[in-house]
Amino acid sequence: MPKPGKFRGTGCPVAFALDTFGDRWSLLIVRDMLMKQKRTYGSFLEADEGFATNILADRLKFLESIDIVKKEKDPDNRRSYLYTLTDKGYDLAPIILEFIRWSAKYDPDTIVKPAVLDRVKNDREAFLEELCWPPDRKTKLRHPKN
Repeated sequence: MPKPGKFRGTGCPVAFALDTFGDRWSLLIVRDMLMKQKRTYGSFLEADEGFATNILADRLKFLESIDIVKKEKDPDNRRSYLYTLTDKGYDLAPIILEFIRWSAKYDPDTIVKPAVLDRVKNDREAFLEELCWPPDRKTKLRHPKN
Protein backbone atom coordinates (compact mmCIF):
# COMPACT_ATOMS: atom_id res chain seq x y z
CA MET A 1 0.00 0.00 0.00
CA PRO A 2 1.32 3.44 -0.78
CA LYS A 3 1.97 5.72 2.12
CA PRO A 4 -0.16 8.88 2.31
CA GLY A 5 1.42 11.45 0.03
CA LYS A 6 3.22 8.73 -1.98
CA PHE A 7 0.72 8.59 -4.81
CA ARG A 8 1.72 8.88 -8.44
CA GLY A 9 1.49 12.49 -9.53
CA THR A 10 -0.10 11.91 -12.93
CA GLY A 11 -3.37 13.66 -12.15
CA CYS A 12 -5.27 10.68 -13.56
CA PRO A 13 -8.32 9.93 -11.37
CA VAL A 14 -8.17 6.19 -12.14
CA ALA A 15 -4.49 6.03 -11.13
CA PHE A 16 -5.31 7.91 -7.91
CA ALA A 17 -8.12 5.48 -7.07
CA LEU A 18 -5.89 2.48 -7.80
CA ASP A 19 -3.12 3.93 -5.62
CA THR A 20 -5.69 4.35 -2.85
CA PHE A 21 -7.43 0.98 -3.24
CA GLY A 22 -4.91 -1.10 -5.16
CA ASP A 23 -5.79 -4.29 -3.33
CA ARG A 24 -8.99 -6.06 -2.45
CA TRP A 25 -8.74 -5.73 1.32
CA SER A 26 -9.29 -1.99 1.67
CA LEU A 27 -12.53 -2.01 -0.32
CA LEU A 28 -13.73 -5.11 1.52
CA ILE A 29 -13.35 -3.23 4.80
CA VAL A 30 -15.38 -0.34 3.38
CA ARG A 31 -17.97 -2.82 2.05
CA ASP A 32 -18.30 -4.45 5.46
CA MET A 33 -18.70 -1.10 7.16
CA LEU A 34 -21.36 0.04 4.68
CA MET A 35 -23.28 -3.16 4.01
CA LYS A 36 -22.83 -5.09 7.26
CA GLN A 37 -22.32 -2.28 9.79
CA LYS A 38 -19.09 -3.86 11.06
CA ARG A 39 -17.21 -1.61 13.45
CA THR A 40 -14.69 -3.70 15.41
CA TYR A 41 -11.43 -5.41 14.55
CA GLY A 42 -12.90 -8.76 15.58
CA SER A 43 -15.97 -8.34 13.38
CA PHE A 44 -13.77 -7.63 10.33
CA LEU A 45 -11.87 -10.87 11.02
CA GLU A 46 -15.16 -12.77 10.60
CA ALA A 47 -15.41 -11.81 6.89
CA ASP A 48 -15.86 -14.72 4.49
CA GLU A 49 -12.73 -13.65 2.62
CA GLY A 50 -10.55 -14.48 5.63
CA PHE A 51 -8.47 -11.45 6.57
CA ALA A 52 -5.03 -12.23 7.96
CA THR A 53 -4.56 -10.25 11.17
CA ASN A 54 -1.48 -8.41 9.90
CA ILE A 55 -3.22 -7.41 6.64
CA LEU A 56 -6.32 -6.22 8.49
CA ALA A 57 -4.29 -4.13 10.94
CA ASP A 58 -2.26 -2.62 8.09
CA ARG A 59 -5.32 -1.73 5.98
CA LEU A 60 -7.24 -0.22 8.89
CA LYS A 61 -4.22 1.91 9.76
CA PHE A 62 -3.84 2.95 6.11
CA LEU A 63 -7.55 3.80 5.73
CA GLU A 64 -7.35 5.87 8.89
CA SER A 65 -4.25 7.71 7.62
CA ILE A 66 -6.05 8.77 4.42
CA ASP A 67 -9.22 9.79 6.29
CA ILE A 68 -11.52 7.02 5.03
CA VAL A 69 -12.10 5.58 8.52
CA LYS A 70 -11.93 7.02 12.01
CA LYS A 71 -10.75 4.98 15.00
CA GLU A 72 -12.13 5.80 18.44
CA LYS A 73 -12.20 4.13 21.84
CA ASP A 74 -15.30 2.05 22.39
CA PRO A 75 -17.28 3.92 25.08
CA ASP A 76 -18.63 0.60 26.38
CA ASN A 77 -15.22 -1.10 26.49
CA ARG A 78 -12.30 1.32 26.84
CA ARG A 79 -9.84 -1.48 25.94
CA SER A 80 -11.17 -1.81 22.40
CA TYR A 81 -11.77 0.47 19.44
CA LEU A 82 -14.62 1.22 17.06
CA TYR A 83 -14.02 2.06 13.42
CA THR A 84 -16.43 4.33 11.56
CA LEU A 85 -16.47 5.73 8.08
CA THR A 86 -15.72 9.41 7.60
CA ASP A 87 -17.63 11.50 5.07
CA LYS A 88 -14.84 10.66 2.62
CA GLY A 89 -15.46 6.97 3.36
CA TYR A 90 -19.23 7.28 2.94
CA ASP A 91 -18.66 8.91 -0.43
CA LEU A 92 -17.48 5.48 -1.62
CA ALA A 93 -21.01 4.04 -1.23
CA PRO A 94 -22.04 4.64 -4.88
CA ILE A 95 -18.85 2.95 -6.05
CA ILE A 96 -19.53 -0.11 -3.91
CA LEU A 97 -23.06 -0.28 -5.36
CA GLU A 98 -21.65 -0.16 -8.89
CA PHE A 99 -19.27 -3.01 -8.03
CA ILE A 100 -22.28 -5.00 -6.82
CA ARG A 101 -24.25 -4.30 -9.97
CA TRP A 102 -21.31 -5.08 -12.29
CA SER A 103 -20.35 -8.26 -10.44
CA ALA A 104 -23.93 -9.54 -10.35
CA LYS A 105 -24.05 -9.16 -14.11
CA TYR A 106 -20.75 -10.88 -14.91
CA ASP A 107 -20.00 -13.27 -12.03
CA PRO A 108 -21.94 -16.51 -12.48
CA ASP A 109 -21.18 -17.45 -8.86
CA THR A 110 -22.35 -14.19 -7.27
CA ILE A 111 -23.99 -14.48 -3.89
CA VAL A 112 -25.70 -11.09 -4.00
CA LYS A 113 -29.24 -11.43 -2.73
CA PRO A 114 -31.89 -10.67 -5.36
CA ALA A 115 -33.53 -8.13 -3.05
CA VAL A 116 -30.24 -6.23 -2.68
CA LEU A 117 -29.63 -6.28 -6.42
CA ASP A 118 -33.15 -5.03 -7.03
CA ARG A 119 -32.51 -2.12 -4.64
CA VAL A 120 -29.20 -1.33 -6.35
CA LYS A 121 -30.87 -1.27 -9.76
CA ASN A 122 -34.30 0.18 -9.00
CA ASP A 123 -34.22 2.04 -5.68
CA ARG A 124 -30.68 3.37 -5.64
CA GLU A 125 -31.35 6.74 -3.98
CA ALA A 126 -33.20 5.25 -1.01
CA PHE A 127 -30.68 2.42 -0.71
CA LEU A 128 -27.79 4.90 -0.61
CA GLU A 129 -29.59 6.90 2.06
CA GLU A 130 -29.97 3.73 4.15
CA LEU A 131 -26.31 2.78 3.70
CA CYS A 132 -25.19 6.19 4.86
CA TRP A 133 -27.14 5.57 8.01
CA PRO A 134 -25.73 7.92 10.66
CA PRO A 135 -28.65 10.23 11.41
CA ASP A 136 -26.36 13.28 11.46
CA ARG A 137 -25.09 12.62 7.94
CA LYS A 138 -27.16 14.84 5.69
CA THR A 139 -24.66 15.16 2.84
CA LYS A 140 -26.29 14.34 -0.46
CA LEU A 141 -24.32 11.70 -2.31
CA ARG A 142 -23.55 12.35 -5.95
CA HIS A 143 -23.53 9.37 -8.25
CA PRO A 144 -24.22 8.51 -11.87
CA LYS A 145 -27.83 7.93 -12.85
CA ASN A 146 -28.92 4.48 -14.06
